[in-house]
Amino acid sequence: MSDQLYSDIPSFLAVPRLTGLALSLDGARLVATVQQPDAKGARYSSALWEIDLAGGPPRRLTRSEKGETAPAFLPDGSMLFVSARPDTEGTNGSDAEDEAVLWALPESGEPRVVARSPGGVGGPVVASETGAVVLSGSRLLDSTGAVDDARRRTDRKERKITAILHTGMPIRYWDHELGDESPRLLHLAGLDRAEPRDLVPDAGFALSEAEYSLSADGRVLASSWRRRVRGGAFPRGACVIDVDSGERTVLADDPDGQYELLQISPDGRQLALRCMTDGDFDTPFDLAVQVYSVAGTPEPVTVELGDVFPNELAWSRDSATLFVAGDWHGRGVVLAVDPATGAVRRRLAADAAYGSLCPSPDGRYVYALRSTVDSAPAPVRLDATRTDQDPERLSTPAATPTLPGVLSEVETQLDGATVRGWLCAPSGQAGPVPLMLWIHGGPFMSYNSWNWRWNPWVAVARGYAVLMPDPALSTGYGRSWIERAWPHRAGLVWRDLEALLDHVVERPDIDSARTACLGGSFGGYLTNWIAGHTDRFAAIVTHAGLWALDQQHTTTDGAHWKSSLFGTPADHPEWYAENSPNNFVDKIRTPMLVVHGNRDYRVPISEALRLWWDLVSRFDGEPEQLPHRFLQLTGENHWVLSPANAQIWYETVLGFCDGHVLGG
Repeated sequence: MSDQLYSDIPSFLAVPRLTGLALSLDGARLVATVQQPDAKGARYSSALWEIDLAGGPPRRLTRSEKGETAPAFLPDGSMLFVSARPDTEGTNGSDAEDEAVLWALPESGEPRVVARSPGGVGGPVVASETGAVVLSGSRLLDSTGAVDDARRRTDRKERKITAILHTGMPIRYWDHELGDESPRLLHLAGLDRAEPRDLVPDAGFALSEAEYSLSADGRVLASSWRRRVRGGAFPRGACVIDVDSGERTVLADDPDGQYELLQISPDGRQLALRCMTDGDFDTPFDLAVQVYSVAGTPEPVTVELGDVFPNELAWSRDSATLFVAGDWHGRGVVLAVDPATGAVRRRLAADAAYGSLCPSPDGRYVYALRSTVDSAPAPVRLDATRTDQDPERLSTPAATPTLPGVLSEVETQLDGATVRGWLCAPSGQAGPVPLMLWIHGGPFMSYNSWNWRWNPWVAVARGYAVLMPDPALSTGYGRSWIERAWPHRAGLVWRDLEALLDHVVERPDIDSARTACLGGSFGGYLTNWIAGHTDRFAAIVTHAGLWALDQQHTTTDGAHWKSSLFGTPADHPEWYAENSPNNFVDKIRTPMLVVHGNRDYRVPISEALRLWWDLVSRFDGEPEQLPHRFLQLTGENHWVLSPANAQIWYETVLGFCDGHVLGG
C-alpha cells in the first residue's frame, strides 16, 4: 500500500485491522477477527478470516452486514462465533433484531444458530475435552426466566421505559447504564439449541464486566465476582464455580484489590490472575501475577515479573507453563513461567507488544498478535523453546500500509533517570519540520504499539514529526517509575515530558518554533494542566481530559477509586491546588481545541463543559475572534468508535494544528 494512504483519511480509516486470534483445539487452524467500516461508514464491522499456517493467502470465512466476533473452536473442528446477523433457519424476531446470538460454523457447510438468550449473548469459552460452552448473558432484575425476561424487555422497549431505581453504587460503566440488568453466565452442555442453563441465578450485579475461563473437562469455571461494600466500593474478587452444582468457592477477595486476567489451567487445578491493590495517597498500587490452587492450599505463587507490567495470561495445554505478555521498557515481552515456583523459564520475545496469545496443543508454539509503533497488529508464531527470538511472520489479511516516515527511539537523562520515547518523522523533508508532542492516557500505559485511533503516521503524512514519550507513571519500567510522580503529580510528569521535548527540538530536522501539544484521557488532563503553565506551544488539543479534579473524582464511573486515592480538597488541599488544571485557567494563552464525547462516563462531559465555559467566559475579545474550539461528539464515549466521527476527529485536530502551528 502506498504511503499516500495516510494523507487520505477516509482511505486510512478503511484499512482492515486485526483485533484478535483464536486457535483450533488441534492446533491446525488459526482464525483472526478483522475489522473494517460498514458500507455507510457508520460503524466498524468484524469478519473472521483463516490464517494459512503453511504460508498461503488468508481466507475469509464469514460475511454479513452485522459482522461476526468472538471465535472459539469445538473439539469436532466447528467454530463458534457471536453475531446479530439474520437467521436463515428461523427468525430473530423484530424485538431481537440487534441481539447477538451464538452460531456454529462447521469445517464444511453453512453456519447455524445454536444458542440465544434475551438481551443477547457473548464471549463463548469452550471446554476443550467435552465441548461444553459457557457464554455471557443477562436478565432484567426480578425476571423469573428467559420467557419472562423476553416479555419484560419487549414491554420496556414498546413503552420506552428507561427508568432505573438504584440501590447503591455503581450506577454506570464506561458508556452504559447499570442497575436494570443482572449479568449472567450461561452453560451449554451441547449444541441442541436448547435454552442455555443459568449457572448463577443469584448473581445480582456480581458479574458486572465479568472475566471467566473454563477447565478442559468443563467441570470448573473461574470467574470474577464483585460485591458492594461500605463507602460505595465495588471490589472484584475471584472465585471458582462447580458447573454441575453451581457451588461457588471464593479464592481471592481483598476489598482493596482488583483481580483480573483470570485464566484457569486446563486441568482445573490452578487459577492464574493479576492482582492490583488500590494503593493510597502516599503509596502506589501493588501489582502481581499470582497462581492459586483451586483446592485452596498452599498459598498462591507470585510470578517474578521484574519491570514487566502484565496485560495477558495464557496456559499451555498440559497446564505446566503459564505464558505472560506485558509492557517492558517501551516495548513488550512474552514470558514462559513455571507456575509451581513463579520463576521465568525463558523470555520468548522482547521486541514488540504481544497479545491474543494462543499456545499450540503440542506445546511447541505460541501464536500471537505482534504490534509496534510502526507496524499494525499482525499474526506471528513464537517457538516456545527459544529465547528473545525474532518471531515468524504469518500471512495476514490486514497488512500495515507503507509508512510515510521513519521511527527512531529517543531518550534523555533527568536526575539520574532515563526518560525515553519514540519519534515518528517524515521522510525526505527539506528543512526542519514542525513537531507534535503526544501524551498518552492511562496514565498506566506505554507508547509501545500501533494505535489506529491516535495514529502518528497520519500526522507525519501531513508533514509533522510526532514525539511519543513514556514519562513517569508509564508502565513497563517497574514500580520506581510510577513512584516518581505518585500520586499523579502533573508537574513531575511534565518535567519528564519537557526534558525529552527539549532534547528532541535540538535536532536540526525539528523546528522548535512550531510545536503543538496533544493528549487524551490522562494525556488530556496533562494538556489542560500544561496550558496553564507554559506558552511554548502554538496549539493544544485536549481530548477527554480532566479539568476540575474535585468534580471529576466524584462524577466518574470509578468514583470510589478516585475518591479513596486522592481524598477531598479538604484532605489534601496542596495537592488539589497544584494539580487541578482549572486553578490555572487565567494563565492560559494558547489556543485550545477541546474534544469530548457525551457518553463518556470515565471522564464525564461536565469536564469539557466547565473547561469550555472557563475559556469562553474569560476571553476578552470579540466572539468571532475566539481562538479556541470545542469538538463535541454527542454519540461517542471515551473513545471515538464511529469511522465517520473518526474522520471528523482527524480532520479537525490536524486542521486546528495547521491553522495555529503552520499559520494555514
